[in-house]
Amino acid sequence: MKAIIERRIPMSDATDLDLFDFSNGRPTIEDRARQNGMLYWLASDFLLCLGYTEYSPTAKPIQKAIQVMTSLSIDITEHFKEEYHEVNGKRIKDLKLSRFACYLVSMNADTKKPQVARAQAYFASLAEFFQEYIKDHEDIERVVLRDDVSDHERSLSKAAKGAGLENYAYFQSKGYQGLYNMLLPDIKRRKHLPNDRSPLDFMGAEELGANIFRITQTEAKVRRDGVTGQKALEATALTVGQKVRDSIKSIGGTMPENLPPAEDIKKIRSELKKTNKEFIKSDSHPKKKSILDE
Repeated sequence: MKAIIERRIPMSDATDLDLFDFSNGRPTIEDRARQNGMLYWLASDFLLCLGYTEYSPTAKPIQKAIQVMTSLSIDITEHFKEEYHEVNGKRIKDLKLSRFACYLVSMNADTKKPQVARAQAYFASLAEFFQEYIKDHEDIERVVLRDDVSDHERSLSKAAKGAGLENYAYFQSKGYQGLYNMLLPDIKRRKHLPNDRSPLDFMGAEELGANIFRITQTEAKVRRDGVTGQKALEATALTVGQKVRDSIKSIGGTMPENLPPAEDIKKIRSELKKTNKEFIKSDSHPKKKSILDE
């Protein structure tokens, strides 16, 4: 998809927010759907439904939804299509959102907004027709965070190898040891995780966040302090992990080894893809009985 030019358009005085609110029964958002082969919603309308007072195609929930789709290898051009039209007398570049796009946007929106909470409950109830593993917005957030960890690990690996690292597995293990105060095999046993899988695939958002911080700070220290050699790099990974652990303890957080394992990320990805297909199937035949009417 081509880059979208940032432009924020105020919407607070365009329409009474209550007209777009999610409520009991059939939400009025369904009445805002448009049809051109498939049902779609304008992003400017949908953000208003979610309680946002201005529209931008680069709004955070839209960009995070795009990240999730990219992670799932789903063609985003099928779900976020550009359209020009007027909002408050100004010509803007809007986006046509599929139902799956609306679902992901709502699940990545600001949960402090009451409209977002209602939207999440509504779309989650629709998704329950097709899947059972995705319980709330944190599961979807994990998809992005898991990819972020992989990206940061690749960056750390490159930096460490450039500093003379010979065995990445030992180096990585020291990082886990510092954060969890136990070796990687012990972490897997404690959390009853498969031996042949990365523990990252079973971490919730909080635990993934702690590991992202550990990894990024390890890379920063290696580069900043000019650390070189296998032993020195392992010591650095251990020290940074311990510092992150100390920080969690000092603010009264739950130690990472005590956080419960989350659902397998592979199942989350699979169920999201299944939901996408079923939403497309439902909205591709608007004349047929919809899941919304059941």
